This record gives sequence, C-alpha cells and structure tokens, in this order.
Amino acid sequence: MIPLDEGTTPTSVPNSSVKTWLFIVLLGIIIVIGFLIAVFYLTNSDKMGVTVVRMEGTLVTGDTSSDTIAASEEVGKELRNAANDPMVEAIVLRVNSPGGTPAAAQEIIGDLEYAKSKKPVVVSMGDMATSAAYYVSAHATKIYADPDTFTAGIGVMWTFPDISQWMNREGYNVSIVKSGSKKDMGSTSRPLSEEERDYAQKIVNSSFENFISDVLAQRQIARSDIEDGRVIRGADAVKINIVDEIGNLNDAIDGAKKLASHSSIH
Repeated sequence: MIPLDEGTTPTSVPNSSVKTWLFIVLLGIIIVIGFLIAVFYLTNSDKMGVTVVRMEGTLVTGDTSSDTIAASEEVGKELRNAANDPMVEAIVLRVNSPGGTPAAAQEIIGDLEYAKSKKPVVVSMGDMATSAAYYVSAHATKIYADPDTFTAGIGVMWTFPDISQWMNREGYNVSIVKSGSKKDMGSTSRPLSEEERDYAQKIVNSSFENFISDVLAQRQIARSDIEDGRVIRGADAVKINIVDEIGNLNDAIDGAKKLASHSSIH
C-alpha cells in the first residue's frame, strides 16, 4: 500500500473544475431564459409596447366601474399608469359607451391629455361612442371606428319626469316647503314652470356650447355636421372627420405602434 501524503484525501476535486461546471450550468440557464424571452416577444410582437385601457358603459364620476358604468377616476388612473409606465410606448382607449355626464367626461379628458403629453393615445370605438364618450374620444391622437359604430350624438339633454297627472288620478298629494323658488325644480310631483324651463334651457345651452366648442377645437369638423345631435355611422363619420380611419381594435393597436415609432414625445 502506498501511503497518502498528509493533508490530502482520495476524493478531493480541483477548485477550477467546480468553477467550470458552475459556469457552464449558469450559462445554460441564461441561454434558456433568453430563448424563452425571445419566443415571447416574437409571438406577441403585434401588441408589445401598447396598453389597452377600456372605457365601457355610462360615464359617471367616481372610482368604481361595473359592467354598465365607466367611472372617471378608474379610467383616469389606468390612463395615467400607462402614461407613466416606461415599458408602454402607446395607449389604446377602447370605447364602448353611450355617453354620460359632462363632468365625468371632463375628468377623463384631463387624464387623457396628461397621457397624450407623454405618448400617443389612440381610440378604438366598439358598438357605440356617442355624446360624452365622443367628447372624450375627440381628444385622442387618432380615432378608429367600425363601419357600423354609432358615434357623434353631440349634445346635452336634461330630463324632467312628471307624474303629477297620475298622482291626481290616484289621489296622491305632495306638499313642499322650500327656501327658494327653484329649490324643488325637477320634482316629479309637478310640471316645470315657464321660468324653470327657461333656466334649464340656459344651463343646457351653456353646457352644449362648451361641449361642441371643445370638440371643434380638437378636430376639423364643420359645426353644421354635428350640432343637431344626431348619431352617425362610423362609415359616414370618417367622411366628415369625426373618425380618422375604419378599423377594429387590432387595427388601432397597429396604428398606435406606428405612431409610437414616429413620435417625438418622451
């Protein structure tokens, strides 16, 4: 038997061999991860860099949306988050809404303008983008709609239900004590007075003038084409510059990517 030198063992392995194997394993892991990332980017390249924010339902102020309501604070927050995300190159606002309150539209417009100052914001209209929903859409960098999308519908309406005749037939009576002549304006228990009707018309006219003036400032549209408040098909809307192009959501995403590639906004 040949004696072993002191301080050595028959199982010792040179440190250089261990380091080599660790390097090979680590390099293999990096290659696999890189390959997976490349595959992901290649298979999703049509949507990479674009975030879709949805504005669907009636526009109201608030922070809680549902299947039928688009809350201004929630939509605005998503727009701002996308605007501040360095991985997002452009934003597509998917609109499917009959409109809502002017105040809700104005809140969303404020956040849309913030987003637009940082990157392109493209609107993709679905079934409907009318009234206050078009108010918002007009501020986008570009608007896409389907041929049969209902859009425009630019106007303001204030409804006053009156069930006073039914109440009289049924024998109901309502007594109101009020501090001012118009404090109970809009009560369902009586019709509007002429003075109240004139006052309501004044408010509606002022709101409408603010609405249509803003839209005309954003887009080159003839006032006569939209001031009657009618709904317009997407195929006709593109002819009078209410909409820029006919296309679906994927077309809007592609358009947003093209705008981002040519954008000078940082």
